[in-house]
Amino acid sequence: MASRLNPYFNFPGNAREAVEFYRSVFGGDLTMSTFGEFGTEDPALADKIMHAMLETPNGYTLMASDTAPGMEHMPGNNVAVSVSGDDADDLRGYWTKLSDGGTVMIPLAKQMWGDEFGMCVDRFGIGWMVNIIQPQG
Repeated sequence: MASRLNPYFNFPGNAREAVEFYRSVFGGDLTMSTFGEFGTEDPALADKIMHAMLETPNGYTLMASDTAPGMEHMPGNNVAVSVSGDDADDLRGYWTKLSDGGTVMIPLAKQMWGDEFGMCVDRFGIGWMVNIIQPQG
């Protein structure tokens, strides 16, 4: 799989409604995972979207989530660029360069869903998410 670059939208609790709307606009296959599916103990978050992905027939990919616990939703700053794939060397290189001189929000490390993931804001104020997909064994 080649690396992919696509927008990642963050919502203040209405991600499900938003991505269902985008599916009605663009068509395609929509997958969603909730915070509850990944073991949150907070009942207020259980049905909120931890990660959604819409893949359209025209080749667009939109990703989205509700604002994660401990993070602030700030309209205007609620879009990041996601880079993902299985070429770990390339993606770690991107991470190193993007985070250099910026602010690391989540260090690049193995996450509960099994992939390596990190979030940073580069030195120009752009939010980046890097996800290294782990081989399925």
